Amino acid sequence: MERLLLYLLKSPSLFCPSEGRQKYVPFTRHSSQTTLQIFRLSAAYRSRFYPIKEGGRILEFIYAGKEFKTLGGLTVGTATTHYYASKEFKAKQETTKSFTCSPQEVISGGDFGQSTYCHLILGLHFSTQVEFVASAFSYTIVQAFSFFQEVWREICADIKEGNLSSRITLPNMRKAVLALIRPNPSLASHIEEICLELESSLGWLGLIPKLWPNAKYISSIMTGSMLPYLKKLRHYAGGLPLVSADYGSTESWIGVNVDPHLPPEDVSFAVIPTFSYFEFIPLYRQQNHQDVSTDVDFVEEKPVPLSQVKLGQEYELVLTTFTGLYRYRLGDVVEVTGFYKGTPKLSFIYRRKLILTINIDKNTEKDLQRVVDKASQLLSRTTQAEVVDFTSHADVTARPGHYIIYWEIRGEAEDKALEECCREMDAGFVDHGYVVSRRMKSIGPLELRVVEGGTFGKVAEMCVGKCGGLNQFKTPRCTTNSVMLNILDDSTVKRFRSSAYD
Repeated sequence: MERLLLYLLKSPSLFCPSEGRQKYVPFTRHSSQTTLQIFRLSAAYRSRFYPIKEGGRILEFIYAGKEFKTLGGLTVGTATTHYYASKEFKAKQETTKSFTCSPQEVISGGDFGQSTYCHLILGLHFSTQVEFVASAFSYTIVQAFSFFQEVWREICADIKEGNLSSRITLPNMRKAVLALIRPNPSLASHIEEICLELESSLGWLGLIPKLWPNAKYISSIMTGSMLPYLKKLRHYAGGLPLVSADYGSTESWIGVNVDPHLPPEDVSFAVIPTFSYFEFIPLYRQQNHQDVSTDVDFVEEKPVPLSQVKLGQEYELVLTTFTGLYRYRLGDVVEVTGFYKGTPKLSFIYRRKLILTINIDKNTEKDLQRVVDKASQLLSRTTQAEVVDFTSHADVTARPGHYIIYWEIRGEAEDKALEECCREMDAGFVDHGYVVSRRMKSIGPLELRVVEGGTFGKVAEMCVGKCGGLNQFKTPRCTTNSVMLNILDDSTVKRFRSSAYD
């Protein structure tokens, strides 16, 4: 065992992801090697449809978080942090003959805003060499170009002078970037001309091909919770193909996209049987699940091996990995959409019981319930108020995206007490993906919105017409329903932003 990343499990027989605490999973050389293998496979399939020049550049918005040591001396960090620090990451660039624009000092800087600024300025410095744009998640690309709309004049000034903005305060990052860029007034003028045109007449439509004219496509994870970002990403892409990246998890890689020409909404992934031992739990939907107050989302049957899956059936994935996980329930619901040379092709449906996610964060209803319970206890101890009902929403339209929690309270509570409750909830989410994203500012401060009395009654009335009866209604703990959100927002009387990570 060479490294550890944050994620471990509990329970015998079929393991389930643990709730509300950090989880540690071994990260070994095998983990890096399978990552290298799937990137090679992915590059080979993409090159069939979108050939690129050898020696080209990738405008790659990638970020490594901070690592720390356990008492036993083992290094702990996220899976991507370990991978970007591994020799396999360098080998991947050599193998695929495509090189990221940014040096390691930018990737591992630990500050999302500063790293993004440097990714952008270096991407423009190498603009004619960029063959494609990539990131782990489409959310990150959308956020990066939304940020670019605000700072492009500053970037142009830096390119013109061969300098770097004072916003970049990390010494190693500044030094690494300044070692690469040189004064380039003509490039700065060219970028300025394009940006003025995009800003004034096109609403930044086609930003990517305008600024990176040789880019062939955009690649990232675009399925599942990333689907809401596709509209904005297509706006920036201006006709460039969107290629969905491969299917994997922290625990194991699963499948490769063998049809990169298909739109992300239609993509499926061919399982690579050598990455783990795969089992599949057949799932059958509760016919009235949307209406009845129940925590049972599916009827389950006994797991079947890879060779016995059926076309059109939905399953939950179970993994036995080379790093020590035994019959680990991943929580992903997939559908078998076909077969590729004998191996099943899976379409990702959604993450089972996962309700709050923006990019790499994964929070369930239990995680949400836990932080709300803790904050409501704080409210009761310090005021004469109590929480009557609540729900939540992952706001992906803001930059950066953030969680919104709606409270209806009974009684009087001072703003100071509610501010502390907001901070308590934000700090209470201990999922490592969320903590890292908050520290790096790729997820914004949690927002608490207090709604007027009777608001959740209005929500219930709105839903009863669809449910068929009030006794069948259960307040959804997370919602994307636009009608429900309009009711909640129209009824909001107070708003608070968390200071937990200031």
